[in-house]
Amino acid sequence: MSNTKNKVCFTGHRPEKLNTSEHTIKTKLTQEIEKCIHEGYNVFISGMSRGVDIWAAETVLQLKTKGHDIKLVCALPYKGFKKNWSTEWKSRYKAILLNSDLIKCTSQYYSYKSFKIRNEWMVNHSAKIIAVYDGKPGGY
Repeated sequence: MSNTKNKVCFTGHRPEKLNTSEHTIKTKLTQEIEKCIHEGYNVFISGMSRGVDIWAAETVLQLKTKGHDIKLVCALPYKGFKKNWSTEWKSRYKAILLNSDLIKCTSQYYSYKSFKIRNEWMVNHSAKIIAVYDGKPGGY
């Protein structure tokens, strides 16, 4: 997985910061991911946070079941980072991990920098980024 030229990563807000529905965002993600596939990208990296990251990962897996020869990499900021999530988000997270092609944990434990380290790893291993952005400032 050292070659970055065929890889795409995702970035975007948590659901509570977005003014757009999950369905609308997933529809747009599907369009963008399909464009990338047609351009020759076949590895997609999700940071696995609630919202855009999870939706993008689910979209990649859905496209994979439709016959696209693509892979999903899950980049985790640290082990157990989803422990305070709702049951629904935990269930979605677990289903994605079970169906992913690679899980990369960039830090062993939580620290102030763990999300930044994960984000830098994703960017350093990608040639393209698909961003869901509504003009509001974000965070890690």
